[in-house]
Amino acid sequence: MPVVQLNYKLLKEKAITLRKQGLSYSEILKKVPVAKSTLSLWLRSVGLSKRQKQRLTKKKLESALRGAKKRHLMRLKYWQEIKSRASKEINSLSKKERLLMGIVLYWAEGAKEKEYSKSTRIRFSNSDISMILIFRKWLKEFFKIPENNLRYELYIHEKADWIAAKNLWASKLNISTNRINVYFKRHNPKSKRKNINKYYYGLLRITVKNSIDLVRKIDGWIDGICKNWGVV
Repeated sequence: MPVVQLNYKLLKEKAITLRKQGLSYSEILKKVPVAKSTLSLWLRSVGLSKRQKQRLTKKKLESALRGAKKRHLMRLKYWQEIKSRASKEINSLSKKERLLMGIVLYWAEGAKEKEYSKSTRIRFSNSDISMILIFRKWLKEFFKIPENNLRYELYIHEKADWIAAKNLWASKLNISTNRINVYFKRHNPKSKRKNINKYYYGLLRITVKNSIDLVRKIDGWIDGICKNWGVV
C-alpha cells in the first residue's frame, strides 16, 4: 500500500476513534489535519452517546456565548469611541448658548401656562440627574435665584428604595435630605414597568417660588426662537 494512502487511512482511523470519544469536529481537526468536508464524510456514520451529545451541545452554547460577549464588548468600545469624539466637539459654551440651552430644556420639560391656568410657576421635572443640575445652574446663573427659593419634590414608585433615591438626589444637589419632599406612585400589578433596577431614582421636580413672570418671559423667548428659525 502506498505511503500516502496508508497515512490517509491512519488519519481516518484516528478521526473515528476521537469522534467515538465524543470530541467535536473542531477538536478533531486540531489533531487530524484534513479538510472539514473530508472529516464530515468520514464521521457521518459515527454515532454518539447521549452524554457525548450533551457535552457537544454544551460546548456549542459556551462558544456562542463567548462570541456574543466578545461582540458585545466590541460594540461597547465602538460606542464609547463615538461618545468620546463627540464630547471633544463641545469644547466651550458661550453665555448666549447656555441661555438658549436652558430655554429649550424648559420648553421640553417645564410647566407651561394654560388658558385655564395663567399663574404657573417655574416647575421643571426630570429623572436625569445631570439635566436637573444643569437647569438649576441655569436658574442661578441667569436669574440669581437664591437656593431658599427652590423647592424639591421626589416622585417615586412605592416599591422602590425611596430612601436610597432621596439620599442620592440630596448628595448630587448638595442639599439636606429634609429639603426633598417625597410623593409615592401607587403600585399597579398589571403594569409592565421597566424602571425596576438599581438605577431607578424616581423623578425630581424643582419648583421656583415667585416665578410667574419668569414663566412668561421664557414663553416669549420660545416665540423668538420659533420666529428666528422660521417655524412660525
